[in-house]
Amino acid sequence: MVKLGKTIPAGDLFELDAASSIPVWLQLKNRFIYLITSGFYLPGDQLPTVRGLAAEVEVNYNTVSKVYQSLEEDGYIVSKRRLGAFVADVSDKPGVSAEVTAEIVTAEYLQRCQELGMSLEDIDAQFTAALVAAKAKREKNGTSKGAAHDSQETRCGRLVKFPEPAGEDAADGRAAGNGA
Repeated sequence: MVKLGKTIPAGDLFELDAASSIPVWLQLKNRFIYLITSGFYLPGDQLPTVRGLAAEVEVNYNTVSKVYQSLEEDGYIVSKRRLGAFVADVSDKPGVSAEVTAEIVTAEYLQRCQELGMSLEDIDAQFTAALVAAKAKREKNGTSKGAAHDSQETRCGRLVKFPEPAGEDAADGRAAGNGA
């Protein structure tokens, strides 16, 4: 069990697909990376013990140990002798963000759908339908974009289109003003 204010069975957090072409240890590692970069696990949070997690998700102890070693090598966790494994602060680590994690999850989604025999067109239709349904549900519940979405737009920046300046030489003036 993972305890973060409430108890969540590790089996619910780490659903592994034995039929997938992605090795179990990599599925587990990717899930940990997502949980860390998405903020589910915060810096300093203690992770489940290797033995405990192996028992709960029903995988070999050595598999979980390999995942923890790989996560530590990549800087996501820190192991403290006789105390356990703890989440490292990855906020300033280059390439670590919710966007990067979303790319990983999206690639896995595409691969798994293709393993099911779906064409890219089928996957697009399925995803679009799910997205439309989620947006309709959000609208029905009367919720707005949400703080996470707003902060993401602020963080990534927004394209702002300024009105064209008046006059015939507006384009030339912009180019000259930009030093081009």
